[in-house]
Amino acid sequence: MLAIESPVEGARFKLKVLEDKLKPLGYSIGGGWEYDHGNFDYKIDDENGYTFLRVPFTAVDGELDQRGVSVQLGKPYLLNHRYKGGLDDNPDVFNGLITINLNSAINQFSEPFDKDGDIDSKYFPIAKSLIDELEMTLLT
Repeated sequence: MLAIESPVEGARFKLKVLEDKLKPLGYSIGGGWEYDHGNFDYKIDDENGYTFLRVPFTAVDGELDQRGVSVQLGKPYLLNHRYKGGLDDNPDVFNGLITINLNSAINQFSEPFDKDGDIDSKYFPIAKSLIDELEMTLLT
């Protein structure tokens, strides 16, 4: 993970307004959101894992599933998730016995082997450009 200084940190928006501005630029709300916080992710590359520019946000006046909720942006950062190829080699175990459950049947893909992998410096200029675009979109 590589944090990036930006004046967007601390800015507040209605979540809907933020979505309307960021989704056309290629951002999506990351799948790991909770009711009080989440992330907008911009996928930069999927070579040797996935490299994202991530913009975290926190609910300030309610929960994220509520209409009209406001959020405050955190410090953007670059993130790289690296995955093993193939199927998951971590079967579910219950009392020492291997079991097949619904999760195993659905979630067949490998867990990340490095959730915070090294970030290739070739992505730094891309991240700088994305941050510039983010600031122009949100702060002007």
